[in-house]
Amino acid sequence: MPKIALNRETLRSDITAGTASAFVTIPDGLASAILAGVNPMQGLYALMVGTPIAAFTLSSQFMYVGNTGAMAVATGDALAGVSGVNSLAALGVLTFMVGLIQFLLGILRLGGITRFVSNAVMVGFMSGIALLIILGQLSHFTGYSSPYDRNVLSGLDTLLNFQAWEMPTFFVGALTIGLIVGLGKTRLKDFNMILAILLGSVVTAVFNLTTVETIGDIADIPRGFPSFTLPDFSLIPLLLPSALALAVIGLVQAVGVSKTVPNTDGNFPDVSRDFAGQGMANLASGLVQGLPIGGTMSETSVSMSAGAKSRLANIFSGLIIIVVVLLFGNFVERIAMPTIAALLIFAGYEAIKVKEIEDVWDIGAGPRVIMLVTFLATLVWPLQYAVLVGVILSILQYISQSASDVRLVALEPQEDGYIVEKESPSTLTARSVTLLRVYGSVFYAAAANLEEMLPAPQGAERAVVILNLRGADRVGSTFIKVIERYALKLRANGGKLVLTGVHAGVLDQIEKTETTEAIAREDIFLADERLMYATWQAWQAAQAWVKEGEEDTAV
Repeated sequence: MPKIALNRETLRSDITAGTASAFVTIPDGLASAILAGVNPMQGLYALMVGTPIAAFTLSSQFMYVGNTGAMAVATGDALAGVSGVNSLAALGVLTFMVGLIQFLLGILRLGGITRFVSNAVMVGFMSGIALLIILGQLSHFTGYSSPYDRNVLSGLDTLLNFQAWEMPTFFVGALTIGLIVGLGKTRLKDFNMILAILLGSVVTAVFNLTTVETIGDIADIPRGFPSFTLPDFSLIPLLLPSALALAVIGLVQAVGVSKTVPNTDGNFPDVSRDFAGQGMANLASGLVQGLPIGGTMSETSVSMSAGAKSRLANIFSGLIIIVVVLLFGNFVERIAMPTIAALLIFAGYEAIKVKEIEDVWDIGAGPRVIMLVTFLATLVWPLQYAVLVGVILSILQYISQSASDVRLVALEPQEDGYIVEKESPSTLTARSVTLLRVYGSVFYAAAANLEEMLPAPQGAERAVVILNLRGADRVGSTFIKVIERYALKLRANGGKLVLTGVHAGVLDQIEKTETTEAIAREDIFLADERLMYATWQAWQAAQAWVKEGEEDTAV
């Protein structure tokens, strides 16, 4: 648990920042719950207990843990797939499981797993989520009820049937978007969303727009602090795939935040500890049947721009949300639904990062295809499967790129002491010494490619190949087999393979696999703190060995 020191000089700034972020987060909490298809208060309950706990426990001092559109949509998908079960009971179990998974990943120090989800996957996934949010809210925004269930189909159907829109509802929604944009350009920009929702709801009430739906029309709003409820663990098998997907979504989003917002000491947060902190927040949220929450860039940016100086800003934010809900929770029922829809549509639009899409598109065909496939999977399939597809694509991309990135070059020592890097020869010449260096990965897929790059030894009598492995701390069994086979090919022609720049871990692998039967121990030169020292030793020894063979032949 981090130490929290009260500092009078920064306390006022943290309170101001906490207030700003709280009033931005409250409408997000309501909107996220509506996205997930549950009582709007479940979004606020998650903030009331989860946000302060995260602020206490995270390694990141400034990352705000709250509702995110991606997690809300994924939660809605997960709950829609559960039939015959109370939705709030299922929500409590789902959130609790998300927290448990995140907490276990954190304490096991597995923060690095997020590196296996590529940027192309995340851009495609988040763009798909943003479009789903926009299309899914068109019904509340226009008052048109589509006969289709899926967001894509219902959204397109709503756009095509614009003549059937309910005009007062559409007017309130359009007014809210106008207020969000307009107030966002003023000094009230940190409060533009909550003010837009309040003003849009006031217009609905003042002009008695009875056809405009309010939150009270779709849900009963409970009063007071949420009660704690033990999860129904019998639902775990049913919800486990969705919980895994949600845990990954939350963690990847959070890493994107924490890796761009350093702590006050200038260092970036410990990712694994952030995992554990988010897990504890979601465990608590699950006990009050709140939504799963995660690191969010929008609220983090609001808090920092409002002057946050420490983690106290986020703690104050959670406490302020508690006070607002307890004192003014009854006003939630009067919020007009098109104002919430407008907020979500605006947030969805803001979440489509055109520059990031262009960057992925310009990188190459591979990332382009991965982004498009993930985007389409997000639109068509349940999100837990779309996330799985994205992770698989990321791993396949990593393996493919690692295999193709391996490169073999020839190094030629010069009389002036310099070493010239040249293209690796395709064949060897008799009684020659060829010094080669491997760049890139040497694990299984790359090792197979490397074997094809090694110069052919056929017909080259007493040739020596020196392979510089200084860049490899560990090698796989596939690479071991590659060098064994190549060493035996060289030996069949009277030559040999010499390894140089070998680290202790690699030597241990070579000895345990009995590779010294193909490569003599005296032909393995260990890496030295002096660069190229071991390689020079190997070069001189190989030259002497070749010369010794020439003298034996002459005799």
